[in-house]
Amino acid sequence: QVQLVESGGGWVQAGGSLRLSCATSRPIFRLFAMGWYRQAPGKQRELVASITKGGNTNYADSVKGRSTISRDNAKNTVYLQMNSLKPEDTAVYYCNANWGMTDYWGQGTQVTVSS
Repeated sequence: QVQLVESGGGWVQAGGSLRLSCATSRPIFRLFAMGWYRQAPGKQRELVASITKGGNTNYADSVKGRSTISRDNAKNTVYLQMNSLKPEDTAVYYCNANWGMTDYWGQGTQVTVSS
């Protein structure tokens, strides 16, 4: 079992920044592809950004240019730096770890952006 612990969510005004963190105690973290997803009320969960074990990144069009995903394998942690936040970024953000057919999820962290 892989436990993912997210932190860094909160309330911010539009135009502000937040950095989300997702940590696990498992050293096999380096073998996982990692991702951040979000789910707004009444909407489906959507991919925000992902990073492969090799460091290749992918972003949703809605956050491209405003967000950066990164990982620190020594700390078993993945980050999502979000800048120029908009009210439509308001959602619960979930960390995901993927290894083949297996997915692990964090408990989610709330991000609220006020206009």
